[in-house]
Amino acid sequence: MSENLKTIRELADEFNVSKQAVRKRLTDEFRANYVETVYSKGVETLVVTVSGYILLKQHFLGGNDTGKSGSNVDGNRGKSDVTSLSEQTTDDRYIFKLLEQQLDVKDKQLENKDSQISQMQNLLDQQQRLALQDKKLLEEYKAEIEDLKALAMLSHDGEKDVLSQREPEQATSTVESQSKPKKWWHFGNRGN
Repeated sequence: MSENLKTIRELADEFNVSKQAVRKRLTDEFRANYVETVYSKGVETLVVTVSGYILLKQHFLGGNDTGKSGSNVDGNRGKSDVTSLSEQTTDDRYIFKLLEQQLDVKDKQLENKDSQISQMQNLLDQQQRLALQDKKLLEEYKAEIEDLKALAMLSHDGEKDVLSQREPEQATSTVESQSKPKKWWHFGNRGN
Protein backbone atom coordinates (compact mmCIF):
# COMPACT_ATOMS: atom_id res chain seq x y z
CA MET A 1 0.00 0.00 0.00
CA SER A 2 0.98 3.64 -0.22
CA GLU A 3 2.89 5.17 2.66
CA ASN A 4 -0.01 7.60 3.22
CA LEU A 5 -2.69 4.89 3.31
CA LYS A 6 -2.53 2.03 5.79
CA THR A 7 -4.66 -1.08 5.99
CA ILE A 8 -6.29 -2.31 9.18
CA ARG A 9 -3.72 -5.10 9.44
CA GLU A 10 -0.83 -2.66 9.05
CA LEU A 11 -2.31 -0.41 11.74
CA ALA A 12 -2.88 -3.34 14.11
CA ASP A 13 0.72 -4.49 13.65
CA GLU A 14 2.11 -0.99 14.11
CA PHE A 15 0.09 -0.24 17.26
CA ASN A 16 0.55 -3.78 18.56
CA VAL A 17 -3.21 -4.33 18.94
CA SER A 18 -5.71 -6.72 17.36
CA LYS A 19 -7.51 -5.97 14.11
CA GLN A 20 -10.80 -6.00 16.06
CA ALA A 21 -9.50 -3.20 18.29
CA VAL A 22 -8.73 -1.12 15.21
CA ARG A 23 -12.14 -1.92 13.67
CA LYS A 24 -13.88 -0.77 16.86
CA ARG A 25 -12.38 2.68 16.37
CA LEU A 26 -13.68 2.85 12.79
CA THR A 27 -17.08 4.37 13.53
CA ASP A 28 -19.39 5.47 10.73
CA GLU A 29 -18.27 9.08 11.11
CA PHE A 30 -14.61 8.06 11.15
CA ARG A 31 -15.14 5.91 8.03
CA ALA A 32 -16.88 8.76 6.24
CA ASN A 33 -14.00 11.14 6.86
CA TYR A 34 -10.84 9.04 7.11
CA VAL A 35 -11.34 5.66 5.41
CA GLU A 36 -11.17 4.94 1.69
CA THR A 37 -11.77 1.81 -0.32
CA VAL A 38 -9.06 0.80 -2.78
CA TYR A 39 -8.93 -2.13 -5.18
CA SER A 40 -5.81 -4.21 -4.99
CA LYS A 41 -5.56 -7.33 -7.15
CA GLY A 42 -9.32 -7.28 -7.69
CA VAL A 43 -10.11 -7.17 -3.97
CA GLU A 44 -11.63 -4.28 -2.05
CA THR A 45 -9.39 -3.13 0.78
CA LEU A 46 -10.19 -0.52 3.41
CA VAL A 47 -7.35 1.92 4.00
CA VAL A 48 -7.03 4.72 6.53
CA THR A 49 -5.86 8.15 5.38
CA VAL A 50 -3.00 10.06 6.97
CA SER A 51 -5.30 12.10 9.19
CA GLY A 52 -7.10 8.96 10.31
CA TYR A 53 -3.76 7.31 10.98
CA ILE A 54 -2.73 10.19 13.25
CA LEU A 55 -6.00 10.01 15.17
CA LEU A 56 -5.67 6.26 15.66
CA LYS A 57 -2.04 6.66 16.63
CA GLN A 58 -2.99 9.20 19.28
CA HIS A 59 -5.63 6.84 20.62
CA PHE A 60 -3.59 3.65 20.72
CA LEU A 61 -0.26 5.12 21.75
CA GLY A 62 -1.70 7.48 24.33
CA GLY A 63 -1.09 10.80 22.64
CA ASN A 64 0.94 12.46 19.95
CA ASP A 65 4.57 11.30 19.87
CA THR A 66 5.87 14.46 18.27
CA GLY A 67 6.62 16.07 21.61
CA LYS A 68 8.51 12.99 22.82
CA SER A 69 10.55 12.29 19.71
CA GLY A 70 12.48 15.54 19.83
CA SER A 71 13.49 14.97 23.43
CA ASN A 72 15.41 11.73 22.86
CA VAL A 73 18.84 12.79 23.92
CA ASP A 74 21.79 10.47 24.06
CA GLY A 75 22.93 10.66 27.69
CA ASN A 76 26.63 10.07 26.93
CA ARG A 77 27.11 12.65 24.20
CA GLY A 78 24.24 15.17 24.71
CA LYS A 79 23.17 14.95 21.05
CA SER A 80 19.66 14.29 19.86
CA ASP A 81 18.97 11.07 18.05
CA VAL A 82 18.91 11.51 14.26
CA THR A 83 16.07 9.04 13.83
CA SER A 84 13.90 10.96 16.29
CA LEU A 85 14.39 14.13 14.24
CA SER A 86 13.37 12.36 11.07
CA GLU A 87 10.34 10.94 12.90
CA GLN A 88 9.44 14.44 14.06
CA THR A 89 9.59 15.84 10.53
CA THR A 90 7.57 12.86 9.32
CA ASP A 91 5.02 13.49 12.07
CA ASP A 92 4.95 17.17 11.11
CA ARG A 93 4.19 16.15 7.52
CA TYR A 94 1.45 13.89 8.79
CA ILE A 95 0.00 16.73 10.81
CA PHE A 96 0.06 19.04 7.79
CA LYS A 97 -1.55 16.36 5.64
CA LEU A 98 -4.09 15.77 8.38
CA LEU A 99 -4.95 19.45 8.52
CA GLU A 100 -5.18 19.65 4.74
CA GLN A 101 -7.51 16.66 4.62
CA GLN A 102 -9.63 18.10 7.40
CA LEU A 103 -9.86 21.38 5.49
CA ASP A 104 -10.89 19.47 2.37
CA VAL A 105 -13.58 17.64 4.32
CA LYS A 106 -14.83 20.91 5.79
CA ASP A 107 -14.85 22.53 2.35
CA LYS A 108 -16.94 19.66 0.98
CA GLN A 109 -19.31 19.95 3.92
CA LEU A 110 -19.67 23.68 3.33
CA GLU A 111 -20.38 23.11 -0.37
CA ASN A 112 -22.98 20.53 0.58
CA LYS A 113 -24.61 22.92 3.03
CA ASP A 114 -24.58 25.72 0.44
CA SER A 115 -26.37 23.48 -2.06
CA GLN A 116 -28.88 22.45 0.61
CA ILE A 117 -29.53 26.10 1.48
CA SER A 118 -30.00 26.89 -2.21
CA GLN A 119 -32.48 24.03 -2.60
CA MET A 120 -34.35 25.12 0.52
CA GLN A 121 -34.53 28.69 -0.81
CA ASN A 122 -35.91 27.44 -4.13
CA LEU A 123 -38.51 25.33 -2.35
CA LEU A 124 -39.49 28.27 -0.16
CA ASP A 125 -39.88 30.52 -3.21
CA GLN A 126 -41.99 27.86 -4.91
CA GLN A 127 -44.17 27.49 -1.82
CA GLN A 128 -44.71 31.24 -1.64
CA ARG A 129 -45.69 31.39 -5.32
CA LEU A 130 -48.16 28.54 -4.81
CA ALA A 131 -49.60 30.24 -1.74
CA LEU A 132 -50.13 33.44 -3.75
CA GLN A 133 -51.82 31.48 -6.53
CA ASP A 134 -54.07 29.77 -4.00
CA LYS A 135 -54.97 33.12 -2.45
CA LYS A 136 -55.79 34.56 -5.87
CA LEU A 137 -57.94 31.56 -6.78
CA LEU A 138 -59.72 31.76 -3.44
CA GLU A 139 -60.54 35.42 -4.04
CA GLU A 140 -61.84 34.59 -7.53
CA TYR A 141 -64.02 31.81 -6.12
CA LYS A 142 -65.39 34.14 -3.46
CA ALA A 143 -66.24 36.71 -6.13
CA GLU A 144 -67.99 34.02 -8.20
CA ILE A 145 -69.95 32.84 -5.17
CA GLU A 146 -71.05 36.41 -4.44
CA ASP A 147 -72.15 36.82 -8.06
CA LEU A 148 -74.10 33.56 -7.92
CA LYS A 149 -75.74 34.59 -4.67
CA ALA A 150 -76.73 37.92 -6.22
CA LEU A 151 -78.19 36.14 -9.26
CA ALA A 152 -80.04 33.71 -7.02
CA MET A 153 -81.47 36.58 -5.02
CA LEU A 154 -82.55 38.38 -8.20
CA SER A 155 -84.17 35.29 -9.64
CA HIS A 156 -85.82 34.51 -6.31
CA ASP A 157 -87.12 38.09 -6.01
CA GLY A 158 -88.35 37.93 -9.62
CA GLU A 159 -90.30 34.74 -8.86
CA LYS A 160 -91.86 36.43 -5.85
CA ASP A 161 -92.95 39.35 -8.04
CA VAL A 162 -94.46 37.03 -10.61
CA LEU A 163 -96.17 35.00 -7.89
CA SER A 164 -97.44 38.12 -6.18
CA GLN A 165 -98.88 39.32 -9.48
CA ARG A 166 -100.54 35.95 -10.09
CA GLU A 167 -101.93 35.54 -6.60
CA PRO A 168 -104.27 38.59 -6.71
CA GLU A 169 -105.76 37.39 -10.00
CA GLN A 170 -106.42 33.97 -8.58
CA ALA A 171 -107.74 35.45 -5.35
CA THR A 172 -110.17 37.76 -7.13
CA SER A 173 -111.35 35.04 -9.44
CA THR A 174 -112.07 32.72 -6.52
CA VAL A 175 -113.83 35.50 -4.63
CA GLU A 176 -115.95 36.36 -7.66
CA SER A 177 -116.80 32.75 -8.24
CA GLN A 178 -117.89 32.36 -4.66
CA SER A 179 -120.00 35.53 -4.64
CA LYS A 180 -121.91 34.80 -7.89
CA PRO A 181 -124.53 32.19 -7.48
CA LYS A 182 -124.53 29.56 -10.10
CA LYS A 183 -127.68 29.12 -11.95
CA TRP A 184 -127.98 25.62 -13.22
CA TRP A 185 -131.51 26.01 -14.36
CA HIS A 186 -130.41 28.03 -17.36
CA PHE A 187 -128.96 24.98 -18.94
CA GLY A 188 -132.25 23.24 -19.14
CA ASN A 189 -134.08 26.32 -20.46
CA ARG A 190 -132.14 27.10 -23.53
CA GLY A 191 -135.03 27.67 -25.65
CA ASN A 192 -136.38 30.55 -23.59
